[in-house]
Amino acid sequence: MSVRPPAIVSSAARRFLRTLLVVSTLIGILLGARAASAQTSPPPLPPTPSPSPPLSPGDKASEAQSAPPENATPPPATTAGAPAFGAANPPTAALLDEKPTEPFAFGDFGWLNGANRQHRALLDSPVFTGSFLLDLNYAYSFNHPIDDTVVGSTALSRSDELTIQFVGFGGDLHWEHARGRFMTQFGYRATQIPRNDNSTNKGQFDPSTALRYISEAYGGYHWDEMHGVNVDVGIFMSYVGLFSYAAFENWAYQPSYTSDNTPWFFNGIRLQMYPSEVFKGELWLINGWQSYGVFNEIPGIGFQVLYRPIESFEILSNGYVGWDTQDSPGRTRVHSDNSAELRYYNSPKSFFHRAAFSITLDFGFEQGDGVTGFGGSGKEFAAGSNVGGSGCTNSTPCDQNFLSGMFYHRMWFYGEKIGWTFGGGVMHNPGRYLVLAPTGAATPGTPVTGFDMSAGTKFDSWDASTTLDWMPDEVQTWRLEYVYRAASVPYFAGHGGVTSPDGYVTTAVPTGWRPDLVKTEAKILGALLIRF
Repeated sequence: MSVRPPAIVSSAARRFLRTLLVVSTLIGILLGARAASAQTSPPPLPPTPSPSPPLSPGDKASEAQSAPPENATPPPATTAGAPAFGAANPPTAALLDEKPTEPFAFGDFGWLNGANRQHRALLDSPVFTGSFLLDLNYAYSFNHPIDDTVVGSTALSRSDELTIQFVGFGGDLHWEHARGRFMTQFGYRATQIPRNDNSTNKGQFDPSTALRYISEAYGGYHWDEMHGVNVDVGIFMSYVGLFSYAAFENWAYQPSYTSDNTPWFFNGIRLQMYPSEVFKGELWLINGWQSYGVFNEIPGIGFQVLYRPIESFEILSNGYVGWDTQDSPGRTRVHSDNSAELRYYNSPKSFFHRAAFSITLDFGFEQGDGVTGFGGSGKEFAAGSNVGGSGCTNSTPCDQNFLSGMFYHRMWFYGEKIGWTFGGGVMHNPGRYLVLAPTGAATPGTPVTGFDMSAGTKFDSWDASTTLDWMPDEVQTWRLEYVYRAASVPYFAGHGGVTSPDGYVTTAVPTGWRPDLVKTEAKILGALLIRF
């Protein structure tokens, strides 16, 4: 339970700020769309095939062919009836040569952590590109929780039993300039992901049930200008924290905290602009931080920049500002997510095929309504009080920030059929506002037994893993992984579990019983990942 300090910003001022943010962000999106629409192009030319490796869903500009740039060289004047000197039709050839390229199509980026390694879409057609994802796992926990429950993960849900973690099917629709994407979501993720969104507790019609079986659903418009401009509206992947929502695309199965504790999706409007074949910029107006709804009166805003100057290097940065704490409209959340990936060795004809690494550093904080990013003087409990957060006031705010990093190194062998990854990361999160809440009797807010998520609390953690992949073809990955995780406070499920004395939800919890939370956990997991 937390205490809500008096709001710093008046209701009228908050409404003004909300309107200003919405209008300014929409103006930015509309200006980008208008700039694309205002581009002039020479008459269309016959399309020419230009096959390129596929991009991950968040990076794909369009399936449509791009129009030539407005500064394309015009055909030179010639005497009527006299062919130009040289080839049969040099003006047309010159224009075709200067046609804008598809962004990032100059190289094969399937090696990236979080990218699809497939070189062609298996379920493709002129108007629809289908996709099917299957994620099965078995996780052996050395803690052996009696309720087989995993705490603090979105990649794993159950231990010591075969689990259908994720099943999704859908794809991309593309016809002329119209575009859209939908992807369903079944398996345990259909329960895990919605439960991490407290905005669904606001109002009626149960958003967590209404949307739990959808992982992506948006429609939009594509302009063949620059190297592609898109506007999309709906639910789309965030790519904050580098790792993809689809485990098939990742170097490891259990992501470190920097990825697992940051958003997998956003719900709102997205503008994508590709001014060159090596650069992408995005602007977002979204309901909130991985939320189906809006927590307070003001939506969140964000951006992404992606730079791939060469095939072996990538820089990715995401930023976010929002108001995502229930009943605290004056509390502002700021987050910066930054990654770099480098493939430093590549020898396609050798048994040791290639090697690469990724590094991600995140920085964030919350400010207002009893908390401050850094330098706070408050404590969790006020003198004589046992109410969590009561000591965090505007005059004595508590520290509330997020500092994290992760590093992964991967090597490929035997013609990319074998992959070996090792890595891990750390997280510092006083205030616990980005800690994945435990479940069961440890659910925050549960009297006596709930995990404390109040302002003024402390949380530090680290993890390490090593992963071995067998990839006999581009459709399947067989994965074996060992992961060790630790926290500064009891957090992970111990042998006693978090449900009841015998692990069943149908068993009454007697007075005095407590969920068994421990500071460490170790797992060996196997997974089968399929993508069509």
